[in-house]
Amino acid sequence: MPCASCCISSYRLLIFVRIVILALFLHWRIRHPNNDAIWLWGMSVVCEIWFAFSWLLDQLPKLCPINRATDLNVLKDKFETPSPSNPTGKSDLPGVDVFVSTADPEKEPPLVTANTILSILAADYPVEKLSCYVSDDGGALLTFEAMAEAASFANVWVPFCRKHDIEPRNPESYFSLKRDPYKNKVKQDFVKDRRRVKREYDEFKVRINSLPDSIRRRSDAYHAREEIKAMKLQKQHKDDGPVESVKIPKATWMADGTHWPGTWLNPAPEHSRGDHAGIIQVMLKPPSDEPLLGTSDETKIMDFTDVDIRLPLLVYVSREKRPGYDHNKKAGAMNALVRASAIMSNGPFILNLDCDHYIYNSQAMREGMCFMMDRGGDRLCYVQFPQRFEGIDPSDRYANHNTVFFDVNMRALDGLMGPVYVGTGCLFRRIALYGFDPPRAKEDHPDCCSCCFARRKKHSSVANTPEENRALRMGDYDDEEMNLSLLPKKFGNSTFLIDSIPVTEFQGRPLADHPAVKNGRPPGALTIPRELLDASTVAEAISVISCWYEDKTEWGNRVGWIYGSVTEDVVTGYRMHNRGWKSVYCVTKRDAFRGTAPINLTDRLHQVLRWATGSVEIFFSRNNALLASRRMKFLQRIAYLNVGIYPFTSIFLIVYCFLPALSLFSGQFIVQTLNVTFLAYLLIITLTLCLLAVLEIKWSGIDLEEWWRNEQFWLIGGTSAHLAAVLQGLLKVIAGIEISFTLTSKSGGDDVDDEFADLYVVKWTSLMIPPITIMMINLIAIAVGFSRTIYSVIPQWSRLLGGVFFSFWVLAHLYPFAKGLMGRRGRTPTIVFVWSGLIAITISLLWVAINPPSGTTQIGGSFQFP
Repeated sequence: MPCASCCISSYRLLIFVRIVILALFLHWRIRHPNNDAIWLWGMSVVCEIWFAFSWLLDQLPKLCPINRATDLNVLKDKFETPSPSNPTGKSDLPGVDVFVSTADPEKEPPLVTANTILSILAADYPVEKLSCYVSDDGGALLTFEAMAEAASFANVWVPFCRKHDIEPRNPESYFSLKRDPYKNKVKQDFVKDRRRVKREYDEFKVRINSLPDSIRRRSDAYHAREEIKAMKLQKQHKDDGPVESVKIPKATWMADGTHWPGTWLNPAPEHSRGDHAGIIQVMLKPPSDEPLLGTSDETKIMDFTDVDIRLPLLVYVSREKRPGYDHNKKAGAMNALVRASAIMSNGPFILNLDCDHYIYNSQAMREGMCFMMDRGGDRLCYVQFPQRFEGIDPSDRYANHNTVFFDVNMRALDGLMGPVYVGTGCLFRRIALYGFDPPRAKEDHPDCCSCCFARRKKHSSVANTPEENRALRMGDYDDEEMNLSLLPKKFGNSTFLIDSIPVTEFQGRPLADHPAVKNGRPPGALTIPRELLDASTVAEAISVISCWYEDKTEWGNRVGWIYGSVTEDVVTGYRMHNRGWKSVYCVTKRDAFRGTAPINLTDRLHQVLRWATGSVEIFFSRNNALLASRRMKFLQRIAYLNVGIYPFTSIFLIVYCFLPALSLFSGQFIVQTLNVTFLAYLLIITLTLCLLAVLEIKWSGIDLEEWWRNEQFWLIGGTSAHLAAVLQGLLKVIAGIEISFTLTSKSGGDDVDDEFADLYVVKWTSLMIPPITIMMINLIAIAVGFSRTIYSVIPQWSRLLGGVFFSFWVLAHLYPFAKGLMGRRGRTPTIVFVWSGLIAITISLLWVAINPPSGTTQIGGSFQFP
């Protein structure tokens, strides 16, 4: 597209122009100090140099923005159309294992997780190639039974979606659509089917929502029965003596009358969140290889004639936890899923989703597979999809959509080695997660040691036996790391897991249907039915999710999700890019996935705090981009360096936000006088920033309001959460002290019918103190500045205008923060007034103590007023 190319060329040119202008401006600022207020000038220059450096780190990776598109028809013709190598036309696409992680059913409602599972089971992907694994890191019976209910309801929901081509395939979202559900529906029985499914879904929701009470009542009944049995048994042994009450642990009981092996409602030894057995339950068995068509039997709820009623494999997993072991939070849970799925289904690709992040576009996995199966796709470690959110207020007050990051920064990184991994909505190549190098890595870097499977001398077969796979590995690899005796040191001692590695590498290759395709597999190789699960396979899967399995292995260090950081997602993606892998950003016409985001100010600040804390940890770790290998390109290294450095900008931002107030208090400014040179530089720098924003908006497709919301929250987060993250990181690194910023009070939304009622809830947190202080001091300074100028013998209007302009600039950025403190209709919590008053009084008293009124004479360059 010539227009887009011209826009990007202008964008690059403007970046270089602004770099030159910034360099000239900083040179001028250093050469022209303000001798009347050298301290003010010095602070401003230091801050401006850092801002220029920070802007450069953020801007350089945006030099190569790119937009990609897919063609699903080509994918279908290539992999699902009859051909000489595939006469039956069975799907030759590789398998996909979908991971859904949840940890606490009280914070993550089971109904939300169940809807996410249903959207996965109904996805438009070959049923026999799709598997879904639910990680319940809390080991809760509530989550287990909710998944069982979802598996049951899927027998109705999934065929209904296939029959009528339903979008989205999350029932809660589908039935909440405000558009006409009957538009473009051609089948006559759609209205009747929809009403029946809606009735079934309403009953499903009732069952899910009643599970906590039913589990509690059932457990109480079984517990009472056990106590009665124990009392009778005690009475039989003590016929003449008094019978004492029997105390037995109050267990949580399953519907079949057995103890739940996970976490009990009343925690007990071996049945608490950090101490319970490993659990694997196959909720839906692997489907048959051939389509299973429904019938028009009148006893069925709907007519599914000629509709494939098979369901994908669904597995519930809760890894073992024991005291004394570091379970590594979400990263540890994901690695447990990697090992269990390798043994049970071994899909060469892994899609990971949060429990509240559902599939909005049923063909999203096919879109991602277009890149993985393309020429050179074997060098892609993952395909990252943008995160899209529902339930955000129309004005997006706190920039919850993050459109500047997802539509500007991530598209720009796609032109380098690829976007960073952001934790969810990411399609991984399993072999890349295993810590191997990309194919042909030695061709790019002859002096590096490659341990990839691309140098296999003969193709592995999907039907290979474990013995054949062992022989293949022993005979085909020259590298010491691929020695069979050394693999258990890296992956653990499971032979099932080790034997699955060459199979998954082979199945993940693109088709060798063109001379330009290197490291390809023959067409039709994946049309062979996969083996059925048996008891020994499930038993092996349980063994690899034990708490001791990772001991003395490289899981979490070089293999799987990386441990040691709050933002394990960024670190995991960084490690892959550092080994030479590339990634791709896939923006689909219809959103691929949708989730939820916190719309409340305090929750949003704590979310940003968690991200920023992880970035500080990265900066002080060996994952700092300054230590990256030569395989990582320069601009990609700059992007990762910016990820670790951006929270430190908060220190300079805080100082700069106080400078206008200090100028107004002192009667001085950051420059000696507001001369033409300074104003010209300021104007040009502002104009170039605005032009860059316009061009970014043009090639990314975001709105001007979204860009401005991002700028506002950059300052809000920078003066609160980012500063706290730097403090946390420094205390942890230097003194080994970990602190947390918690909520202390709550007030707000009474209107339960308001969809955005949570937006107006005010929950006090110490993160609010710095922005409140900045606002109060700037407001007081404006009043002091006006009073000083009006009552001065020789009014200095230029200095006043300079200070007031920058104070208003700060206050304009903090406007959403101030609005959030007001709650609904100005009902501000008392604690906000208390803090604001205390801060204002303290600042006023300090100023009077430092510079008491003494008439209207000029002393030391500052004016006093009565």
